[in-house]
Amino acid sequence: MKYTILGKNNSIVYIESEDILINDSQSALDLMMTVKYEKDCSRIVLDKKAISEEFFRLRSGIAGEVLQKFINYRTKLAIIGDFSKYTSKPLHDFIHECNKGNDIFFVDNLDQAVEKLALAY
Repeated sequence: MKYTILGKNNSIVYIESEDILINDSQSALDLMMTVKYEKDCSRIVLDKKAISEEFFRLRSGIAGEVLQKFINYRTKLAIIGDFSKYTSKPLHDFIHECNKGNDIFFVDNLDQAVEKLALAY
């Protein structure tokens, strides 16, 4: 796992990993707390590949549980990836609604992730 600190005030951490880092709400919480403790950041960027595919099957409930943890612990999250491969209309609606909010973002690239997180309040 590689950390890169980004943003105007060094307030965003980009985590690169070949491993799946989030597969349930507990692993999400562990990751959040590690980042807060080690890097003193509450804005996280992850590649889609670091998140279990189950997350993107809304029926599993994992996405809701994970995102609720991020919101409860006041941690902003941007997920980078190509989400067009998913054909589920509910998932696309979910992504659209998240992107209209201020906590969780699904974006195409790192620049978009940093921009969204920098503007999030």
